[in-house]
Amino acid sequence: MLPLDDVRVLDLTVARAGPTAVRQLADWGAEVIRVEPPAAHDELGGARHGSDFQNLHRNKRSLSLDLKAPASREVLDALIRRADVLVENWRPPVKARLGVHYERVRAINPRLVYASISGFGQDGPYAERGGVDQIAQGLGGLMSITGLEGQGPVRVGVPIADLSAGLYLAIGVLVALHERERTGEGRWVQTSLLESMVAMLDFQATRWTIDSEVPPQAGNHHPTGIPMGCFPTQDGHVNIAGANGRLWRGFCAAIGAAEWLEDERFATPRLRSNNRGVLNAAIAARLATRSTAHWVQIMTEHGVPAGPVNTIDEAFADPQVQHLGLVHTVAHATLGELGLIRNAVTMRRGIDDGHVLDGTATVRAASPEQGEHTDAILAEAGFGAERIAELRAHGVI
Repeated sequence: MLPLDDVRVLDLTVARAGPTAVRQLADWGAEVIRVEPPAAHDELGGARHGSDFQNLHRNKRSLSLDLKAPASREVLDALIRRADVLVENWRPPVKARLGVHYERVRAINPRLVYASISGFGQDGPYAERGGVDQIAQGLGGLMSITGLEGQGPVRVGVPIADLSAGLYLAIGVLVALHERERTGEGRWVQTSLLESMVAMLDFQATRWTIDSEVPPQAGNHHPTGIPMGCFPTQDGHVNIAGANGRLWRGFCAAIGAAEWLEDERFATPRLRSNNRGVLNAAIAARLATRSTAHWVQIMTEHGVPAGPVNTIDEAFADPQVQHLGLVHTVAHATLGELGLIRNAVTMRRGIDDGHVLDGTATVRAASPEQGEHTDAILAEAGFGAERIAELRAHGVI
């Protein structure tokens, strides 16, 4: 048994943000029916067997359906009646044209939680624009604070707007499902790449909304806490966080700079921030004399958070990453064994009673082939073999 195994999700999403939201639900047991175009219209090609697709669509079933065909309404409506959640990320005109806009879907199934991700919102001046991650990173302000001071705008190395929008939407879906237990009715849950991007600015955003300060780029150092950042060592780089209180005192002891505790330029967090250039240069000079491993060990001994700057392969070789068991394998009929990253959440009930829900539950099946489960899904929805054959003959499935 998995926490969401009584939830049926109709996945009408494309790209990344929508599938990311659905993956959260699939990971915890929801039955996900992913609607994809029939093979004749499938534009994925070899990308379906690529690592990105396999990562996004695990634990799902695939139904082939040409949503542009009039007869597809019969199939889609039957699926909507049986669903608990519908997730989509189309622009408003597309939803209306395909007959899956909120008003129509709610009329078919008032209990259904209808969840939408867009680029910029369901209404407003940008509502009909298509949105992608990098556009949201720029529009939402993230690129202006990423990168080295004076470098110019820099995108984050992962699709952070897509991923955060997917996570926010999944949270909204779970909230709406919980509320439905009391009201018996679904909700229209909405987020956008832009909303998630601005929300993810967090304290950098409130530096503007509360303090009227426009945050600048701060490179690999913390924007406000000093010292907290990335420094070169004898053989690489090290991240250190020794900004305040006991951490600052422990940092000075670890680096052999007890005199800094008496230096008036560094006496308070604000003074250290005001003199960050001088302090960071002095720190860099000392850290460059020894290895990363040396500094991580000595900082840890003094209770100061520190760690190496790993490449991706080094990250997966890290003993703590390996201990956490973040990589799980699934069998794919064509590709063989695939290593996928489990959901970042684990759950346990009790200590010794054996009732455990852990990360292994979240990676159960490889991403499906196009239309792999079409016949089974339609049969479950009440379609007979003859009608299924007719739909296939007319290219609807």
